[in-house]
Amino acid sequence: MATLNIRLPDSLDQQLTALAAQTHQNRSDLARTALEKYLREQAQERMMAEMVKAARFLATNAEARAESIAIAEEFQPLDNEALDHAEGYKPGDPEPEQWWK
Repeated sequence: MATLNIRLPDSLDQQLTALAAQTHQNRSDLARTALEKYLREQAQERMMAEMVKAARFLATNAEARAESIAIAEEFQPLDNEALDHAEGYKPGDPEPEQWWK
């Protein structure tokens, strides 16, 4: 395991020390957990930004939009079949009663 030395402002050091005392954890574990969470959130934000970029492209490019709709329509029966299989229905079973009505 690697070691990282960082300088903390006094106020952040005091907060970290207080939290360590309250939670009965050591400061390194708390800092490691905070860093892991931050890195995970940053990766998720980058992924979401790429998804938004792709969605905007699809929304503004007529050819790409038409192709994505065609692909979605092609796979819709397979999605429905997979859902039926996951819920335990077999082809030809009557449509289940909708519990929410």
